[in-house]
Amino acid sequence: MRIGKRTRPAIFLDRDGVLNATVLNPRTGRMESPLTAHDLRLIDGVIPALQRLQRAGYPLILASNQPNYALGKSTWRTQWDIQYQLVRALTSAGIGFTRFSYCLHHPNGLTPGYSRVCDCRKPSPGLLLQARDDFGLTLSESWMIGDQPTDTLCGHAAGARTIRIAPFGSDAVPFPCSPDPCADYFVRNLTEAADIVLANPIH
Repeated sequence: MRIGKRTRPAIFLDRDGVLNATVLNPRTGRMESPLTAHDLRLIDGVIPALQRLQRAGYPLILASNQPNYALGKSTWRTQWDIQYQLVRALTSAGIGFTRFSYCLHHPNGLTPGYSRVCDCRKPSPGLLLQARDDFGLTLSESWMIGDQPTDTLCGHAAGARTIRIAPFGSDAVPFPCSPDPCADYFVRNLTEAADIVLANPIH
């Protein structure tokens, strides 16, 4: 299925827990974003799923909250070393993202200039709306795929269809312990999310 000129939908993807595995932060005891570039590991099945979506003609756009620099958990250099590793892994598989959109802010941050309320931090739809305006996207035909309620809230607010992926390492579907009314579908991984997208082509 190739996307026609009259509609230009896109696939928006969260990063951690969707494309790459989360890691244990020993300081917080929580599974979080990679703390170093060495920690970045793509989840099994992610590359083939992205290749299928790319072949179908969907622009791929990352939309991710990354507040570690704002919170003082990592350096600016570390943030972009991780990004470099991600791009290198994707490029080696022939996958090209139209945009990598990151919100680097946090309302309770410690770093001047990044410690504030903003319009781009999910669940705000700011990252999706900016991509719509920049690339002429049809958000009602687009998808937001993520593993957190903030992802589905963001997609819903932008008028996109939404898919919620189970927490990394979980095989349970349906998995949410609490209702997520903004999720149109619940799946275990990006492979299953791609199955849903490709089974619902644009008419």
